[in-house]
Amino acid sequence: MTPNPRQSQLLEEVRANGVVSVEALAERFGVTLQTVRRDVKMLAEAGLLARFHGGVRVPSSTVENIAYRQRQSLNAEAKQRIARAVAKAVPEGCSLILNIGTTTEAIARELLRHRGLRVITNNLNVAAILSDNPDCEVIVAGGVVRHRDRGIVGEATVDFIRQFKVDIALIGISGIEADGTLRDYDFREVKVSRAIIEHARQVWLAADHSKFNRPAMVELAHVSELDMLFTDAPPPDPYPQLLADAGVQCEVA
Repeated sequence: MTPNPRQSQLLEEVRANGVVSVEALAERFGVTLQTVRRDVKMLAEAGLLARFHGGVRVPSSTVENIAYRQRQSLNAEAKQRIARAVAKAVPEGCSLILNIGTTTEAIARELLRHRGLRVITNNLNVAAILSDNPDCEVIVAGGVVRHRDRGIVGEATVDFIRQFKVDIALIGISGIEADGTLRDYDFREVKVSRAIIEHARQVWLAADHSKFNRPAMVELAHVSELDMLFTDAPPPDPYPQLLADAGVQCEVA
C-alpha cells in the first residue's frame, strides 16, 4: 500500500513514541476511533505497524526491512529536504560513492545540475537517475543485483569498491541505536557499505528522523566514523551528545 497523508502522519506519530493507544491517535488527528482502527488495520497488514489490544507499536523485527515501494513513499518529503541539504553541501568537481537506499536516490535527483562529478554506486536506481546528467560520470559496481530494490551486493561488489578512494561517501542506513551503532538488515549490503566507508575521505550519513532508535540486525559502523549527519528533525536524546562527543556535524534540513 501507499499510505495517504493522514496514515503517513500516523506512522510518524507511532515511530516517534514507540507505542500509542488508539484513543490517543484518534484525539491527535481529530478523527473517530473507527477511522483510526481502519488505518491501523491497513498499515498492519502492510507490515508497517504492529497491533495489540487497544494500541499500536512499531514492528519489532530486526531481520527484515520494510518493502522497497513502501520505503519510497514513507517520509518522502523529509527525504527530499535532506537531499536538497546534502546536494547544497556537495562541491562540484568531486568524487562520490552513493550506496543503496531511497534517501540516496533522492540525493541523486538533487545532484542532476551538478557539474564535474564522478559517481560510483552499487545502486542501479542511482545510476539511472544520474545518467541524465551529461556532466556526471557514473561508474556502476559489479556484483549480484538484488531484485527488490536494484541494489548490487556481494564479494565482487566489495572488491570493486576497494579499487577507489573518493572524496565523499554518501550513505543511507536502516537504523541508528542509542549507543551510536549504525545498523542494517542484509549482511551482504553491510559488507559493501563497510568498504564504502573505508574508501572515502569523508563519510556523510543521510537519515530521516524515523531511523533513530530503529532496530536492525547487522552492525555496520559507529557514528564516530561519520563526518556529517543530514536529517530532517533535531535528533532525540541521547543522540545530540553522542554526535558532539564524536565530532560529527549535524545538519537539520
